[in-house]
Amino acid sequence: MQMKIESSAILVLAVPGPSLNGSNSRKFKTEVAPAVAAANKLIFDMSGVQFVDSSGLGAILACLRQLNAKGGDMKVFGLSKGVRSLFELVRLHKVVEIHNTREEALSAFAG
Repeated sequence: MQMKIESSAILVLAVPGPSLNGSNSRKFKTEVAPAVAAANKLIFDMSGVQFVDSSGLGAILACLRQLNAKGGDMKVFGLSKGVRSLFELVRLHKVVEIHNTREEALSAFAG
């Protein structure tokens, strides 16, 4: 998993694609766990992901819960049309802030 620290307070992680599903969601959670534990502000770059199933959504939601439990927050950007539709279908967009670009996601933490 590619990690890039944008500032001392915000961590941006590129989610590996092309899918986040039952076959790799457990590995995803394991790989992202140290970042979730260390960060309070986390942004997932979903631009490489074309498909997400319920296991993938669960993994993303688990990260959000861990961050929220310690007063942190998470945002996502770069969702494909299909992935964004799924977020909206299951109403995950009500709890995970979706942005179009990295800059918008970073700015949302500043404001």
